[in-house]
Amino acid sequence: MISFIVGTTAELIKIAPVFHAIAERGTEPKIWFTAQHVDEVADVLSDLRLPEPDVWLVPRERAHNLETPAQVPGWAAAVAKSAWTRRSELKAILAADGRPPLVMVHGDTFTTPYGALIGKRVLGARVAHVEAGTRSGSLLSPLPEELNRKIAAKLVDIHFAPTPREVENLRGARGVVVDTEANTAIDAMRLAIGQPVMEGLPERFGLATLHRFELLSRPEKYREALEILREESRKLPVLYMAGAPEREKIERLDLHGLFDEQFQLRPKQRYLKFLPLIARAEYVVTDSGGLQEECGYLGTPCAIHRHRTERHVGIGQNIVLTEMRGDTLREFLADYPSRRGASLMEKYHPSEIIADTLTQLGYC
Repeated sequence: MISFIVGTTAELIKIAPVFHAIAERGTEPKIWFTAQHVDEVADVLSDLRLPEPDVWLVPRERAHNLETPAQVPGWAAAVAKSAWTRRSELKAILAADGRPPLVMVHGDTFTTPYGALIGKRVLGARVAHVEAGTRSGSLLSPLPEELNRKIAAKLVDIHFAPTPREVENLRGARGVVVDTEANTAIDAMRLAIGQPVMEGLPERFGLATLHRFELLSRPEKYREALEILREESRKLPVLYMAGAPEREKIERLDLHGLFDEQFQLRPKQRYLKFLPLIARAEYVVTDSGGLQEECGYLGTPCAIHRHRTERHVGIGQNIVLTEMRGDTLREFLADYPSRRGASLMEKYHPSEIIADTLTQLGYC
């Protein structure tokens, strides 16, 4: 039996096409959920035709979104207690279909190394990692993602690496390394890209999401980025999609005055409603590595406002890494039309490669 141990909405989005590709081959995988994110899970599951999690590794009645690093130890302890006390039940689920037990993890959240550790040490299963091998080259940027990836790599038996670059990063790693040619995000995008966009949008607009701890923890840099976006919104409306942590930071820094009809503060949207916005936007400014890849595949001009990125899709083409420099962000905004690239949406099918590999190895 195959089980995905995931904990965030982003992980659910990127494992969804893999889940469906495995199911099409006659094996119904399980979803075991660590509940790093809770608030939007039901909508994401519905949008992507995923079933409810078979197992909640944090008791569902006590699950809540992790909003700050201070909440992580308590969450980790709850997951560990649940996995250990239910280990016999979880082992039985993995053994139910008579095939070798396999736990799959994704990406670089806290759940990634934790899920790999549970699968390997607690349940005695083999572990596969989707989106393996991405590296920024610095443990501190981004923190803790780079550390999460490196820990997971020590435990994993099958590394599904998005490109030859990540394959090279895994040279010498234990287990099997498979080049999936692209991130499974491109397959998830196909599920969402044709959805209708929300009403009341400007005819043309820029799109911004800035939410990472690396930026929010530096008030002067966060303020600078928002002020630059406000300046740019005088030429073209800018939609800033903000979740609860960003809104709290805006409140704390008294930045509400920056927003108006041109620089619009809008609520964060779930995936099926957000992705069509990316496809419509004139440009995107973000600190999200996942959004970097989505813009890279779509050809949308995009500025990644962070010091380093572990992802390299589109860099030097339609994607600019600002290194969190205000002048570089301004240069991008002054010349973004020249960066629009061709869509790669029909070129890659990584989820099929993953499912085919698992079939060849006897897991489905």
